[in-house]
Amino acid sequence: MDTLVTQKVKGLTGNDAGAEAMRQINPDVVAAYPITPQTELMHAFAAYVAGGKVNTEFVTVESEHSAMSATIGASVAGARAMTATSSQGLALMWEVVYIAASLRLPIVMVVVNRALSAPINIHCDHSDSMGCRDSGWIQLYAENAQEVYDNIIQAVRIAEHPEIRLPVMVCMDGFIISHSLENVKIIDDKAVKEFVGEYKPPWSLLDTSHPVTVGPLDLQDYYFEHKRQQAEAMLKVPSVVKQVGEEFGEKFGRSYSFFDTYKLDDAEVGVLALGSTAGTIRVVIDDLRKEGIKIGLLKLRMFRPFPVRELADAVKHLRVLGVMDRCISFGAQGGPVFMEVRSALCDLAEKPITRSYIYGLGGRDITKEELQSLGRELNKLTKEEAQKEIVKYFGVRGDD
Repeated sequence: MDTLVTQKVKGLTGNDAGAEAMRQINPDVVAAYPITPQTELMHAFAAYVAGGKVNTEFVTVESEHSAMSATIGASVAGARAMTATSSQGLALMWEVVYIAASLRLPIVMVVVNRALSAPINIHCDHSDSMGCRDSGWIQLYAENAQEVYDNIIQAVRIAEHPEIRLPVMVCMDGFIISHSLENVKIIDDKAVKEFVGEYKPPWSLLDTSHPVTVGPLDLQDYYFEHKRQQAEAMLKVPSVVKQVGEEFGEKFGRSYSFFDTYKLDDAEVGVLALGSTAGTIRVVIDDLRKEGIKIGLLKLRMFRPFPVRELADAVKHLRVLGVMDRCISFGAQGGPVFMEVRSALCDLAEKPITRSYIYGLGGRDITKEELQSLGRELNKLTKEEAQKEIVKYFGVRGDD
């Protein structure tokens, strides 16, 4: 597809791609605290600040809790505000992450996914972002550095839409994406600026001519109604995500929606995944197709809000569906993504046999050969076998 604007190909890591998108967006305020594997993203952006390439007020704080608090303060003052974090940093933000969503602040935060302690681990899984899946934030997941860059630019438009005004997490796999060098198509600065537009907040805490109250005590009289307003705003997100993704595609040649599929339309067996693993699965699907296994992929991009009807429609023709989670939901019947998928399918008269696969915790690699064996296993899976073993921990030593 011919694009309407000039794009240059650069070799960038996921962290560098995120910093580049932030440079082009040129937010008013960024507050951040370093944590592996997010640190390099903010190092790169800090270099842009020091070099005068952005007009951003860059606030270095004493903790991640303070980073989100400062970002919230900037946002309620009417600034376009952004931040980034990982793992324990996101956990430390927990209290104020909920406040950002409940105050309907259009903050964009890059989450470089990393396992939660203990034991201490600095590598990738999705336990950090999945842990706050009910905090009221929109969640977008990237497969590669290109999607990190594209998602951050789109996230600004989604968050600031007048019918939404909710914060957005743009998630990428720690080290696997954040530190891997890839070719990334970079849009012209002017075109990005025009796409995100100028931020015009509906109100500002600093506007003394139009005073507002932020974060008051809200007891039985109105709290429930305010939570319902949040829920209604989240229901409007899918149409905006689709609209922004289509406009992005028209202008820059790469369209986005709730999910992407690969050879799924004629498949009998499906694999659902999010993040970097989806790229390896595409290669494995080509290999398994040569063996005669009609298998396809659904790569989930938007986890919150969950695209219930669209996803059910996309997989309802399958005989078997394996759902891959890089996170454990302790005490539950499957990983977080699996439970959402199973719920989405429950009202179908005929639905696929489903199995939850927990994999890759703490950054453990999942190889092409392992994914091939997973595909062959799914192809032979019966309803009786799936009911006996709903959750399978895939790639754990001693479980074979």
